[in-house]
Amino acid sequence: MNLTRHVTRCLVAGVVALLPIGGAVFSVVWLEDTVASAWSEKVDWYVPGLGLVLALLAIYAIGLFVTTFLGRWLFRRIDHLLESLPMLGTLYQSLKEVLGYDTARGRFFQGVVGVPSDEGFELGFVTGEATGPDGKVQTLVFVPSSPNPTSGRLLLIESTRLRKLDLRTADALRALVSMGKAPLWT
Repeated sequence: MNLTRHVTRCLVAGVVALLPIGGAVFSVVWLEDTVASAWSEKVDWYVPGLGLVLALLAIYAIGLFVTTFLGRWLFRRIDHLLESLPMLGTLYQSLKEVLGYDTARGRFFQGVVGVPSDEGFELGFVTGEATGPDGKVQTLVFVPSSPNPTSGRLLLIESTRLRKLDLRTADALRALVSMGKAPLWT
């Protein structure tokens, strides 16, 4: 493996691993900074870390809200609105898929399968179905490439040739990014 591929693979794997943690840390730090800058000028009693406490309270309140009937309804509406935005909606859906927040409606990948190859099986992601050249309905499978898993090849293959894997899409994508290529097995 050459140095460029190795560095690229490690950078992408690091981003995927740190994205949820980084988002949470960024949110807390941003809220602490916002509260500190807004309150320190207006009150004499600001205590460092008050923004952290408020961030935890805000996260708890959001969690409490989205677990209620009204909160779930509102969250679904906001989710639908974000998904329908031009260009940003596709990015939002892809990010949800990679982070494991895929929903049954309109998922980017519908499942993880083993795709036969000369050396055994490769990891593939089911994207849908289409009519093949023989007139039969076949499965569309995306097989990612390395070191960039966003590129690859799209196969139209009979579903009987695929092995359905008991693996979540997000877990398969994380494994793919951390290993640098789709695993092969026999």
